[in-house]
Amino acid sequence: MGKKVTAAAQQKAAESLAEVMSSIDGVNATVDTRTSGTQDRHTVSATSTPESWRALAENLAAEQGVDYCSMITGIHWPDAADKTWEVVYHLMRTCVRDPASIQGVIQPNITDANNVGRTYYWNHQDVPLEIQISIALPDTREPAVDSVQDIWVGADWNEKETWDLVGIDFNGHEGMRRVLNPHETPVGYHPLQKQHKLRYHGFEEMYDDVQGYLRKPADAGKLK
Repeated sequence: MGKKVTAAAQQKAAESLAEVMSSIDGVNATVDTRTSGTQDRHTVSATSTPESWRALAENLAAEQGVDYCSMITGIHWPDAADKTWEVVYHLMRTCVRDPASIQGVIQPNITDANNVGRTYYWNHQDVPLEIQISIALPDTREPAVDSVQDIWVGADWNEKETWDLVGIDFNGHEGMRRVLNPHETPVGYHPLQKQHKLRYHGFEEMYDDVQGYLRKPADAGKLK
C-alpha cells in the first residue's frame, strides 16, 4: 500500500516549482497553503502576462511534469480598475505515468512510497501539485489569449466552454464552437459577460441586440 506525500515534501516541491516559474519574464509565482482536509495542502498560484503565457505553459508541460488542465475560469470585470478580463487556468501535476511496454508486455510502474518527497524525488516532479495561473487581459471588445489546446488535451473542452459562456477567445484553438449554448445562438452573445441587459420579451427580441448596447424606445424602463 502506498503512503501519502507529506505536507513538508509538498511544500518543498511547490517552492521549487514557484521559483522556476518566477524565473520566466512576466510571471510571478507564490506558494499558497490550504487547510482543508486532513493535512495542509501546498499549491502554486501565479500571475502571467498574456505575452508570457504560452512560454510558461510549454515549460510547465515539457520540463516540470504538469500534465493536466482540470478547469479554466473566464471572468469579466467591467468595473475593475486594473483589469477588464481575466482567464484562470487550473492545472495539475498528477504524477501518473503510462507504464512501459517491452515486447508487448506492460511493465507495472512501481514507486517506493518511502522515498516519495525526498530531495531527489521532488526535484524530479514526483510530488503531485495543484497550480493556478491568472492572466489579466486588457480592456477590449475582443478579449483573447493564446490557446494551450495542443499542450493539454483537457484544455480543449475548457477553452470552448470559456469562449461560449464568457466570450474570451483562444488564439490558435482548432475547432472552436458552441458547447453549452445552442448552435444557433447569435454571434457575439456570451451570457456571462456583465454588459448583457436582456429584455422581458420573446427569444427573437431578447437576442436582436446581442451585446445589450442598443435600446428600442418601447423598452424604456423595462431593463434591469
